[in-house]
Amino acid sequence: MDHIKLERRWAWVYLINLVFFLLPLFYGNYSTAQIGLMLLAMALFIGCYYWGYYTPSPQMWRPVLAMVLIATAVTPWNPGSIAMFAYCGFFIGFSYRPAMAAIAVGSVLALLALLQYWLQFDGPYFLAYGSVLLLGITLFGYLERLRQVNIRQKQQSQEEITQLAQMVERERIARDLHDIMGHSLSSIILKADLANALLKAQRPEQAQQHLTELAQIARDSLSQVRQTVSGYKHKGLLAEVSGLAQRLREHGFAVQLSGEVPKLAVREESALILVLTELVTNILRHSKGDSCSITFSEDAVGWNCQITDNGVVQQLGFGNGLTGVRERLDALQARLEYKLDQGCQLQIWLPKGKA
Repeated sequence: MDHIKLERRWAWVYLINLVFFLLPLFYGNYSTAQIGLMLLAMALFIGCYYWGYYTPSPQMWRPVLAMVLIATAVTPWNPGSIAMFAYCGFFIGFSYRPAMAAIAVGSVLALLALLQYWLQFDGPYFLAYGSVLLLGITLFGYLERLRQVNIRQKQQSQEEITQLAQMVERERIARDLHDIMGHSLSSIILKADLANALLKAQRPEQAQQHLTELAQIARDSLSQVRQTVSGYKHKGLLAEVSGLAQRLREHGFAVQLSGEVPKLAVREESALILVLTELVTNILRHSKGDSCSITFSEDAVGWNCQITDNGVVQQLGFGNGLTGVRERLDALQARLEYKLDQGCQLQIWLPKGKA
């Protein structure tokens, strides 16, 4: 059985059908105590109705059974209870497959027939109207089920397409990096070996030339790698930040996101995503804490992003990761600041209009 839930936004609107239960109270010959009991029953019924909206379909039989019992209990006093049975039909049509729904609706129809026979209502109206309402509303419930299943299938298909696109993009980046770095590293090794041999042969001027060429190859390679990575088709800053927060949660961190995620140019957004990914990776690797906050804010000249975790840090070592972070930010005239007095606080400031 599909684990689907009803949309709760318009649940209150459909309660208008209970007017058919309330009308007999105005023209019927009821005592004050009977009216009070019927209003109490209606309040309990509404509670079960909302219970059904908050219940996954496999457990929806519980609120349905409760609503059937309430409707049955008030039927001897008020035949307007057929409205309540109709609500039961909607939940049955929504929560069960056709075969099981047919059995459940058939059982409720049999109950209506027994109530008609036992209570000897005038004419066949209770059973006739009740049956038509029950079957019609059950059909509406089934159609709503089909709509929800269709929406979920479309969402799953879209997620699969997105995942496939990401896999293709990652494979492209891997191929590009392999091609770039394979050639560049081979050249760097060759130049380094030549420079080392020349230094041993006491030919420093020629060695210096190879070292200069080696540095240029390294700078060109870094530029090519950055161009390759900047072509990564990410899902946007908001989605990536949410993904990083989820990654932290999966590793036991309590995560708080606050502030409005800024809308940046493509270059800025790609760089900031890579920077945040590196910083979150460092937290996962080195932090001894269990909570983290990511806060975005804006001032007149730029955007701020602060990442704070409660791990105790004595010293922040700038290895390849954090050095790369600073290089990415320097390219955007941005900066990274940090404090270690209360956990680890890293703050990124990104100027406006520097994309």
